[in-house]
Amino acid sequence: MAAAHPHSAAPGGSTASRIVGMGTAVPDSSYTQHELLDILGIDEPRVRSVFLNSAIERRHLTLPPVGEDGKPVIEAQGELLAKHKKHGVAMAARALEECLKNAGAEPQDIAYLCCVSSTGFLTPGLSAQIIREMGLSPHCSRLDVVGMGCNAGLNALSAVNGWAAVHPGKLAVMVCVEVCSAAYAFDATMRTSVVNSLFGDGSAAVAVIANATPEISDRQGPRLLKFESAIITEMIDAMRYDWDEQQNRFSFFLDPQIPYVVGENAETVVDRLLIGTGLRRSDIKHWLVHSGGKKVIDSVMINLGLTRHDVRHTTSVLRDYGNLSSGSFLFSYQRLIDEGVVQHGDYCVLMTMGPGSTIETALARW
Repeated sequence: MAAAHPHSAAPGGSTASRIVGMGTAVPDSSYTQHELLDILGIDEPRVRSVFLNSAIERRHLTLPPVGEDGKPVIEAQGELLAKHKKHGVAMAARALEECLKNAGAEPQDIAYLCCVSSTGFLTPGLSAQIIREMGLSPHCSRLDVVGMGCNAGLNALSAVNGWAAVHPGKLAVMVCVEVCSAAYAFDATMRTSVVNSLFGDGSAAVAVIANATPEISDRQGPRLLKFESAIITEMIDAMRYDWDEQQNRFSFFLDPQIPYVVGENAETVVDRLLIGTGLRRSDIKHWLVHSGGKKVIDSVMINLGLTRHDVRHTTSVLRDYGNLSSGSFLFSYQRLIDEGVVQHGDYCVLMTMGPGSTIETALARW
């Protein structure tokens, strides 16, 4: 594949929708891995090793109250769903407020709202709850993406991008809301211990618009040029959130082979993303990869030939927040923006991975 000319145009052109605003939110309470081991009363060496070798230093969580035995109270499934609703709506509203401020927009400017979550189920969904909570227009179009897992942020961003492209000048917003502490099961099994060592609570909102007004154009981020997906169906059960008969609740399951499966397939989907663009992987200036875990990041890095510097935002988000599921890649995007190193013409690949097993990618350009 020939290298791209510095000024060549990838698919999308000047009419492609752009990211024009970004916002994040997390719970006020946070814990180090050592603190969580003490709170959960975990003494088993193998489990402690999983926590302490995770490359995670701190996570924001909403833990249950402590019982008479000094350990967190076991919450029933109904209590977990109530936690998801209460804290999910609150976090989403905070992330959305920051996003709109960043975009120079008001709540009434939102014409399309897409909410993403895999840590609870609501009917009416989060989008309806947020419209009421924030006083958005009752005529706002909306979409709820539920249960797709960690890859869902890019699935939904593709839908948001498509809506924005056919409604030029109208503001579309995606909000990822993951209250992972509303999806925890506490027992002594390695299945739940791996999950409990990894995930954190957080919300991220991103605003997208095509043919923005001059006021919003001043805040233009990258154009979203192209999306590409891959699903590895033979590993459909490798990542799942299903009913645990012993716990009498839903719980996550992560197959130990996931990092290697993702890594082995990352090259194929990225190469498909770049087909027709005239770009090589070496032309990509910025890489924003889902903070799925230390082994997942290492596997993707090795298979794509990336450096530690390329995935610095991915690893720092994992270190400071853990795996935030669908919104992780947006936390990395925020850190890239805050770093102030992006230049006009830079290309960026965004990548998320999740159940299916699925890899989602997007190509963007400033």
